[in-house]
Amino acid sequence: MSIRFTTKARRGVVAMTVAAGLALGVAGCGGGGGDDEKPKPSASTSKTGGSKPSAQEGQASEPLAEVKGPNGLLLQITSAVRDSGGFVTVSGDLKNDSSEVVVVPAALSGNETEIINNGRSLGGATLVDSKGKKRYYVLRDTDGRPLTTTGFSSIKPGETIDVFLQFPAPPSGTTDVGFQLPLFSSAAIQISG
Repeated sequence: MSIRFTTKARRGVVAMTVAAGLALGVAGCGGGGGDDEKPKPSASTSKTGGSKPSAQEGQASEPLAEVKGPNGLLLQITSAVRDSGGFVTVSGDLKNDSSEVVVVPAALSGNETEIINNGRSLGGATLVDSKGKKRYYVLRDTDGRPLTTTGFSSIKPGETIDVFLQFPAPPSGTTDVGFQLPLFSSAAIQISG
């Protein structure tokens, strides 16, 4: 399978590489962070079978949440990890549960011009702290690119894409938040770490 990146997709990969580098630096300074806390660097690869260990300890078989979207899209959230750097990384699998190719809706990128200009992404997602009455949006780099999986426009039947999203961290006492993604059902998830 040949993957072709546009200039915008390359920028997304660069942003994810920068985010991964920052996460590595923070984990190195934090004294004890493991490989399971780093964001996934690419949305272009699909799972070919078998099961991978979950990014959250003790979460080997069941996802934190499963949210359904349009046209058979299904997002399984496998972890939500608080990092000492002041952000939360939500990881999961975006799957096409239908029998046809699904074009990923542009609405998942949200409606902010700065994010939309950087191509398809999960930039429209938010974490909601209902107790603290605050909504947290996907982080962006200095060029306005969202710190989330980018560069995917369609998903083949049965295909799964590893995804990640980074948000500012709610206060340390807040562990229960709502996860929202345009066109998908909402879910309650628990932040670890």
